[in-house]
Amino acid sequence: MVKRKNNIGGLSRFLAEVKQPVEPSSQSGTPSLGVASVETEHRDELAPESRPGKKAKIHSGLLGEALAKYDATGLVPFYTEASQVPEQLQKYYSQRERYFSLYSSGCLLDEEGWYSVTPERVADQIADRCRCDVILDAFCGVGGNAIAFARTCERVIALDVSPIRLALARHNAALYGVQDRIEFVLGDFLSFARSLQTARSPEGGTQSSKRKIDVVFLSPPWGGPSYIAGSPTKPRAATTLSSPEDTTNNAHAEFGLESIGPIHGRDLFKVAREITKNVAYFLPRNTNLEEISQLVSPEEKVEVEEEWMGSKLKALTCYYGGLVAGQEAMFEEVR
Repeated sequence: MVKRKNNIGGLSRFLAEVKQPVEPSSQSGTPSLGVASVETEHRDELAPESRPGKKAKIHSGLLGEALAKYDATGLVPFYTEASQVPEQLQKYYSQRERYFSLYSSGCLLDEEGWYSVTPERVADQIADRCRCDVILDAFCGVGGNAIAFARTCERVIALDVSPIRLALARHNAALYGVQDRIEFVLGDFLSFARSLQTARSPEGGTQSSKRKIDVVFLSPPWGGPSYIAGSPTKPRAATTLSSPEDTTNNAHAEFGLESIGPIHGRDLFKVAREITKNVAYFLPRNTNLEEISQLVSPEEKVEVEEEWMGSKLKALTCYYGGLVAGQEAMFEEVR
């Protein structure tokens, strides 16, 4: 068993550290988001998650002594066999190596992480398109995209409102050896964006706090696995992309941006564009294409990339601004 100093390990250590300036010191420009208040708000989330009938073994020190300060072992079960996995997660567990190729080495996911994490190959493809100096992962979850971005970008700012998921993301990043390239910030995207705009105002902050963010990656909550049923007010439509896996009907019910959380997907996009013109928007495969195109003026192009895993269409990544071929000049625009 890994020895802990001062009885601080896993999430307790992480929550203690995020109250201090985020590592490394060279990235001190991130606006303060009132981490202490966010921690209080989510205190109820620290209760252990419910376990399946046959409990997964709680492995001590999955990351080993060298990475002990990032270790989140014990926060959630680490499943090693299908019999340990709750029924609702069985189909996701069968694809665990697609989500994290290093899963068997100790990757950790909470229940939401199992059905929301971006498959590793898809995350790598998006990261390659988003190469830049500083990227903001606005809803980092358990870290799938943040880890990929850390391999193509100089710095990653990873936000999440859940202290548990943020601790899991940090744990997984350490397993991949990229934890030093990622700033983990406990807070919500809307508050972060407001703080960033205040820091950028003539009266707000020092010069060092006015750091440029090159790209914002949006992968907001879709409403859980039920997203495929579409938005309650949306019928099936020909303007949605469909997948060969659809055998009974060649189109899913349409997903509308009003079903995005925490606010309407259109408004969420506007907040991101106040930070930078360069936005990558990760959306369900059955999202209405007309809504996607209407997020920007007719003079601006949007590029929609289908994310496939084998014969199954998993999602859409919509690129805006300088991330679109032919609009590279927009990438250099400073907000």
